[in-house]
Amino acid sequence: MINLDQRYESYLHTEKRLNIDGEGEKLMGYGFTCDGVQIDGYYILTKNYKLYYNLQEQFKHKERWQSGLLR
Repeated sequence: MINLDQRYESYLHTEKRLNIDGEGEKLMGYGFTCDGVQIDGYYILTKNYKLYYNLQEQFKHKERWQSGLLR
């Protein structure tokens, strides 16, 4: 299992940024995704995006995220 805390926790309490499409994005949170039966991946939440990955750490897709609303 991927240890999300080990990988991303330092981004929560520092000025470290993720590079997404050439822009520095502040990390707001992260967690696992589930297909209703088992964990099938994880997400990373930034100020402007929610990015989804599978358990092989391959990028799946991203959604626009703003003020707590998916767009």
